[in-house]
Amino acid sequence: MLKRLYAHWMYSWETRLTTRDQNRIVRPLEWGFDWLMPYLQRIGLSGEAQRVQVRLAASDTTAQQDAKAVMMALNEAILADSEQFFAYRTPTDFHLEERAPKLFPTNVRPETLRRAQRMEQDAAAGKVLSAQFLRFTSPIQTPYAANDRVNARWFPAEPKPGRPRQAMIVMPQWNADALSHNALCTIFNRFGVSALRLSKPFHDIRRPAELERADYAVSANIGRTLASAQQAVIDIRCCLDWLQQQGYEQFGVLGTSLGSCYAFLASAHDPRLRVNAFNHVSAAFGDVVWTGQSTRHIRQGLEDAGLSQEDLRHLWAGISPMHYYAKFARHSRGPAAASIAKQVLLIYARYDLTFPLEYSLEVLHSFDEHGIEFERRELPCGHYTTGETPFQYMDGWFLGSFVYRAFRALASESGKWRPKSGTSDRELALHGETKSA
Repeated sequence: MLKRLYAHWMYSWETRLTTRDQNRIVRPLEWGFDWLMPYLQRIGLSGEAQRVQVRLAASDTTAQQDAKAVMMALNEAILADSEQFFAYRTPTDFHLEERAPKLFPTNVRPETLRRAQRMEQDAAAGKVLSAQFLRFTSPIQTPYAANDRVNARWFPAEPKPGRPRQAMIVMPQWNADALSHNALCTIFNRFGVSALRLSKPFHDIRRPAELERADYAVSANIGRTLASAQQAVIDIRCCLDWLQQQGYEQFGVLGTSLGSCYAFLASAHDPRLRVNAFNHVSAAFGDVVWTGQSTRHIRQGLEDAGLSQEDLRHLWAGISPMHYYAKFARHSRGPAAASIAKQVLLIYARYDLTFPLEYSLEVLHSFDEHGIEFERRELPCGHYTTGETPFQYMDGWFLGSFVYRAFRALASESGKWRPKSGTSDRELALHGETKSA
């Protein structure tokens, strides 16, 4: 009885949080071939895509089905050679920029707008300490110059004597403001781990001026959503390149929600990412968009155009974690000389209405099937309620203690450091900010 009452209370709370923002816009289906034209040219589908685009513009009644077929063929090509899809050239314009942090809110609730205004006023009055941001040009170019200037807030840690230099890349959730997950980065600094808090494509300072939300990252534009994921994965890998240039030796990635998907795809394609914390997990990109509460407005645009959940599973197969478990598993075994290749934490929420529980459990089952060792943690809340008290502190503890232990193990493996006798995770005073959106 109490269990049912708790579930009802949690689902009601979760629903209130997912419906409080009134600036979610239903957009019509767009195929978005233009967002992927360089890749379409490489795989020999650009001519076919351009012909379909002409027919779509002329309202050809059969063009929609042909467009779907071309987009599915594109995804098949990605899965056949994903290394090519996520290939890139290391940027040559890495530099650190100093400026006062801003909020970049994604909702229009009065309290949020007041907070953003106060921050700007304090910055203008010199009351806000400046922060360092890594900036560089993304190897993936879009029609938006602001989006193509990658932004990652830099949290350098004091080097620990006798330890390898270690760093985390942190990817917050979809529609995160610019302060989300910064507290986690400061926690990692206490461990001697530096952090780059990476702004995802079309988020905070990278968001086009015409948007209130990060709508272009995930939307009813099929090609743009694929391209956004491609850009996010490549941006993560570019950050690793910069960290290596600074002398860092061991690396990890933490992703929440959409950031978790991006982080997994990056780690599946980059063996350098050895500490992996995936905060809210799901198997198929399309399943989450179709069934999740927070993407109902996207589903409506797709459903109005006659697409189904099965269609969407194929149209976004190339950016769905479920197709990369084997690749991730190969990296997770590592070289024979290493006792640890990838360390993995999977966190999911029992009452999640955005990443439904069945899809999270599917990830855990698939990891087991592929022989991937991992730690699992279940939160007694939902997706959005993860950002509420007390669950945000539980989540912060799970993430912080895992990252501490994982990097400690890597340092020990390297032979450069040994923990002091009696060191315990309980000695760590952890708190976190992991609000979901």
